[in-house]
Amino acid sequence: MTAEARRVRRRPEPAAGGGPEVRPVPPPLTERQKARRRRILHAGARLAGRGGFEAVRMREVAETAGVAIGTLYRYFPSKVHLLVAVLQDRLQRLHSTLRRRPPGGVTAAERVAETLMRAFRSLQRDPRLADAVVRALIFADRSAGPEVDAVSRQMAAIVLDAMGVDDPTPEQLSAVRVIEHTWYSALITWLSGRASVARVRTDIETACRLIDLVEPVRPVEPVEPVRPNPGTGSAGRS
Repeated sequence: MTAEARRVRRRPEPAAGGGPEVRPVPPPLTERQKARRRRILHAGARLAGRGGFEAVRMREVAETAGVAIGTLYRYFPSKVHLLVAVLQDRLQRLHSTLRRRPPGGVTAAERVAETLMRAFRSLQRDPRLADAVVRALIFADRSAGPEVDAVSRQMAAIVLDAMGVDDPTPEQLSAVRVIEHTWYSALITWLSGRASVARVRTDIETACRLIDLVEPVRPVEPVEPVRPNPGTGSAGRS
């Protein structure tokens, strides 16, 4: 394990009472701050795409983005925080594309599988960046919880949109989590050279079949009994 990996795996000091570290909720960003954050994300993605996880050095990120190193650390306390946010940004842009060009497929399972394969292919085209963001997720400790949660929420939103579900049941949310874990695992095994793209697709399609098992049961509407018309019955005939 490299020195950098040992540093990022080190957990923060526990908060008073032994609970997890709680980061204060930052105020909403101004348009200027949003633009600065986008530059930082693009700089981090560019460096990761060139040389992977080890190539992302915070001072070089700051120089590439045109911000002071202190400013960079106010946005992202470490490169793990930064790279997890890069993944969330990539997924967010993919989500926008999917809304413009929805996945094909007759069933929800087919649409979700196609959606996740599009997400996989977007990272497959940039394997060094993919390796960097996956490593960041693995190294992330509790201090990066908000960034990791943002990635999970983004992935869940992508899957639920493909399912066509606005108000998921607890069972559907559980299936979404299992499918999400399968997607990450398939990506990791492909990056390590232990799985082909065909196997990635097979594993994702298999996991997506869970969707069919947790479809909510729609109540059967009662059928109104057919009442005879008094004017057409035998009593009404002359």
